[in-house]
Amino acid sequence: MPARFVRPVLILLFLTLFFVLGVIKWGDPPGEEPMDRASVLERYGFYLEEVGKTVGIDFMHQAPVLDSKLDHIMPHIASMGAAVSVVDYDRDGWQDLYVTNSRTGSRNRLYRNQNGQGFREMDLGVGHVNRAGTGVSMGAVWGDYDNDGFEDLFLYKWGRPELFRNQNGKGFERMTEVGLPDWVNAGSAIWVDYDCDGYLDLFVAGYWLESLDLWRLKTTEIMPESFEYARNGGRKYLLRNRGDGTFEDVTEQAGIHSRRWTLAVAAADLNGSGYPDLFLANDYGVSELYVNEGGKQFTEVGKQVGVGQQPKSGMNAAFGDVLNRGQFAIYETNISQEGVLIQGNNLWMPVPGDGMRFENMAGAMGVELGGWSFGAQFGDLNNDGALDLFLTNGYVSADRNRSYWYDFSQVAGGHSQIISDAKNWPAMQGRSLAGHQSKRVWVNDGMGRFAEVAQTVGVQDRLDGRAVAVVDLWNRGVLDVVVANQRGPLLVYRNRVQEENHWIGFELVGGMRPGSLKKEGPRLSNRSGIGARVRVFWDNKEQVQEVSGGSGYAAQNQRCLHFGLGTDAKVDSVEVRWPSGQVQSLYAPETRRIHRIEEMSSGN
Repeated sequence: MPARFVRPVLILLFLTLFFVLGVIKWGDPPGEEPMDRASVLERYGFYLEEVGKTVGIDFMHQAPVLDSKLDHIMPHIASMGAAVSVVDYDRDGWQDLYVTNSRTGSRNRLYRNQNGQGFREMDLGVGHVNRAGTGVSMGAVWGDYDNDGFEDLFLYKWGRPELFRNQNGKGFERMTEVGLPDWVNAGSAIWVDYDCDGYLDLFVAGYWLESLDLWRLKTTEIMPESFEYARNGGRKYLLRNRGDGTFEDVTEQAGIHSRRWTLAVAAADLNGSGYPDLFLANDYGVSELYVNEGGKQFTEVGKQVGVGQQPKSGMNAAFGDVLNRGQFAIYETNISQEGVLIQGNNLWMPVPGDGMRFENMAGAMGVELGGWSFGAQFGDLNNDGALDLFLTNGYVSADRNRSYWYDFSQVAGGHSQIISDAKNWPAMQGRSLAGHQSKRVWVNDGMGRFAEVAQTVGVQDRLDGRAVAVVDLWNRGVLDVVVANQRGPLLVYRNRVQEENHWIGFELVGGMRPGSLKKEGPRLSNRSGIGARVRVFWDNKEQVQEVSGGSGYAAQNQRCLHFGLGTDAKVDSVEVRWPSGQVQSLYAPETRRIHRIEEMSSGN
């Protein structure tokens, strides 16, 4: 038997045995004993209270309805599209939210933060974007692509990608003829200044083949060719910003040829070269890590450095300095279902003193098993100085008493000609597939172990979670959490944190080049500061963070970088390294406030 089929067949046999014996366990592991809120605050330092409707956010995601040839497995096929991104679109100092919808004719929502007094939906030209014939939204990311000081919106779809220019915070103009692809069945996208020229570029990752119109299929042979080694997914697009408002496709020249089924991409400088590298979390296959060779070429090194060795179902990509060593770990989510299939999530930790190499420490550090996992984000939820981890999960929640797992496993273990044709997939018939799952909130003890506390700290929903974003919505120096759910409501968790822990924040603005007379002119670094790296030193500790143009699954966190400090109120120094290569330092900056740092044209 070919090696590529051994593991799926073993999974199928394993499942068959368990179903025959009737010993499948569908529940989550038992949580901790109930605690009152005061005890929770004392023990963990924070509590999350869901307040969405009370603050004016009443949003329900609608899933895609695709070609009727897919009706028998529509819940499985149309299981994505709930996304959330954070932006201060009008520059009033309060973080706003943009939420995607995914049914033809449905409306995306832009919620304006009313100075911490609730949210109001704004109709500024970015709501009615799921028009028939243009596809439907899968996610959105914000970046100031024209360097005018206002964040612009890139909307990626199963369909036509769209770019909206922010008109001074008063409205949005859809930009045409700017060099975007005509049609991309995209799973993710990010803003990234890959060549560090001061203009933000776009990386867009296809999921389905770009030749497919999922509403008018000519064939049902559209599925992955393998559960573990599929290479028949959508192409990738690296779109270079020319600086004149248009983009050029440089994907092939840059050496990016992936045809894997990408669900998340994130960028950060992982090897200290000064240029952002790209990590791709791929469904039905292995991860990919593209090292940036001086802003001109990318080289895929995943297998060589340890992150592309074992095929799984990658759905999330996020970076975090979880041990406060000044190095990024990579968190990638996959599938785990007790008694059925344990792929396990990955926490790729850098190996100290071994160049650019990573080792999966998810099991050892306690963040491996998260159900059918989707979006996850790092953030210091209790301001104790160590990054915690919030994870969403749950795939298709339908009839609690009937499961689709067995039929799913039959297809997953089949020949490529079986799995690749949707007509061969058994009908779901209202059954659940890894549904009704408890979320995960892992608290970092700062010494390499995470404790799961979701139920205890107030996260008790069992919705089908997709995207998660961390953001200080009330300007309190506290990270709140926003969760987008497939076919479900947008949840807003207000974070209640013990006040004795200190924090510090940084808002970064790329500087203008010497002699530039226009605010939209050439800059040393992109105005959004995406790719800028901040390193904070305090109490014999250090932590590094990088401004991101998109993180997690179908999500984007706030632009401002937030560092918890614990009870120690003094920061010794801060180092800022800009995409231009310039370095600025601050000494003994004040805590409990956000510092706005603009790149100096002199480099001092």
